[in-house]
Amino acid sequence: MISQSIAGYSNCRAENDFYPTPPQYTRDIIRREQLTGDIWEPACGDGSMSKVLWETGCNVYSTDLIDRGYGDVGDFITMNKKIENIITNPPFNLITEFAYHAYKCATNKVIFLAKLAFLETSERRELFEVAPLARVYVYSKRIRLDKNIVTNKTSGGMIAFAWFVWDKSYNGEPIIRFI
Repeated sequence: MISQSIAGYSNCRAENDFYPTPPQYTRDIIRREQLTGDIWEPACGDGSMSKVLWETGCNVYSTDLIDRGYGDVGDFITMNKKIENIITNPPFNLITEFAYHAYKCATNKVIFLAKLAFLETSERRELFEVAPLARVYVYSKRIRLDKNIVTNKTSGGMIAFAWFVWDKSYNGEPIIRFI
């Protein structure tokens, strides 16, 4: 658990940044992005995203740093596995490290569900220069991720989210679309 943080922020965060992805949000990206080849979900948590990917016919390898009863246990940042695609809702406190590592490991696409604020900071500007985005799918209504539980609620939340897509076959400026 996060021990201390600025202005008591730690009281608001889920332990180990565990925010399961409701099935609808995974379906949103599957409808928009063609995925060919195997997929690695490296922050699988309780399997909420992996299960939807499996249901749609994808072959998914699932891991997480914490054993939540689904997938293999392993530290994604230290694992050197090549795979066609990586799709995940990464822990936001490690998102930049996840992005660099995922871009090295994936041969086709990397897809992250993350706060729209992921676009900010000079550190991430450097990331996007090394690993350019292909597409960003911004939720036009704020979505809801509840701490430690999967919910099918699609009512608005407090934070703006988007799907970020790195497509190694894409060449050009990032395309922005809305969900």
